[in-house]
Amino acid sequence: MQISIEGLNKTYRGGHKALSGLTLKINNGIFGLLGPNGAGKTTLMRILVTLIKPTSGNVTIDGYDLAENRKEIRSMIGYLPQQFQSFPKLKTWEFLDYSAELGGVRSKKTRMKMVDRLLEQVGLYDSRDKRAAKLSGGMKRRLGIAQALAGNPRILIVDEPTTGLDPEERIRFRNLLSEMSEKDMIIILSTHIVGDISSTCLDMALLNSGRLAFSGAPEELIEMAKGHTWKINATDSELEQIKQRYSVISTFPSVNGWEVHLVADELERLSGETLEPGLEEAYVYFLEHYTNPDYEKF
Repeated sequence: MQISIEGLNKTYRGGHKALSGLTLKINNGIFGLLGPNGAGKTTLMRILVTLIKPTSGNVTIDGYDLAENRKEIRSMIGYLPQQFQSFPKLKTWEFLDYSAELGGVRSKKTRMKMVDRLLEQVGLYDSRDKRAAKLSGGMKRRLGIAQALAGNPRILIVDEPTTGLDPEERIRFRNLLSEMSEKDMIIILSTHIVGDISSTCLDMALLNSGRLAFSGAPEELIEMAKGHTWKINATDSELEQIKQRYSVISTFPSVNGWEVHLVADELERLSGETLEPGLEEAYVYFLEHYTNPDYEKF
């Protein structure tokens, strides 16, 4: 199973170019799609699930052409949009039964077995008779995943799945995706939350302003930031100056003021020590340099 994207462009009415010459290959497993808001991630997701058409370019999924085989491609894909909507008056099992029927499962007996299996899989079986309107935010996201899986898709696309979730639900959601990735399927996780990528994905792409900025393993991106992540100590007055001059990742109160973690090629008139970067530091460092037209390292 592979998704092949070649020279994909999308220009909206009014001239806004959401995607520009995007070329990318996505294979089995969890694939992370990272980028700031407005990077083009949701546009790409909506193209892949056939909700909108690209302006130009080609997409093939398992050998099927997106422009010519939309019906076949739709049957392969499960989709959880960022703004997932259920029917609030339906019980969770009723909503999944309805979703399965819309997905083409005509046999009531088959649907009931599928509904029970999905509720077990996402940890909602004990809430099968609870109305969707009564579910917590995390439970609603799990219900969204269940409906996306209702047709046994070979590709699962989830857009900003952990936004607004508390830490416990976020971890549970990541674990659920990891468990599903053991199957022979593609899971595309689109997010601007770096932790979602670093916890689950072995392969990723970074979009910025509609263009592909990076494609590869998270470790490759992290390697680029080595030697450019710093820890320094600063007073209150120094902290404000540092924030104006550098990309600050985090600050921690210390005995004499603040411990500051930042990314930079080098420190000017400051003393500090280098730190091992994580994906968050690498992400900030990469985008800072990628958007600088005078910087050619990458």
